[in-house]
Amino acid sequence: MALDRTEQLNWTIAGGALATSAALATPGFTASLALGVALEAVNYRALRRATEFFLSGQLAGGRAWTAGFGLRFAFLALAMTVAVGAGVHPVGLVIGLSTIVPAVVIAAFRQQPVPGAPALPAPPPDDPSWDEWNAWTASERARDPEDETQ
Repeated sequence: MALDRTEQLNWTIAGGALATSAALATPGFTASLALGVALEAVNYRALRRATEFFLSGQLAGGRAWTAGFGLRFAFLALAMTVAVGAGVHPVGLVIGLSTIVPAVVIAAFRQQPVPGAPALPAPPPDDPSWDEWNAWTASERARDPEDETQ
């Protein structure tokens, strides 16, 4: 299982947070932080894979992706509820769940354009290609033979 750059950066940030917590906080807080990191790592990995499947066309339609998105967050909410009910430190849990945020921001700033890729101008606003392209899936729109407006 290969990790992408964002996941690698996230584990680096999480490791630093865990080391700092182990040195400065109680063991219970550190365990809560570790649980939060584990939950967000699984959640981010699932979100990333689902997005890759959706954008590559392997996951047909937005409904399956949306259902997976909702189901993943329901499981995350359930896991957090059970964890807080079991006595984990809520602040440690939230900090652990949040380590992905700086990782994503830093990874976005580090992202470089493709070397040598020309900057192409956009088509004019009245160009019919705007109606033929789906920006969400980066592919041409599927034509419905029964739709007369196409």
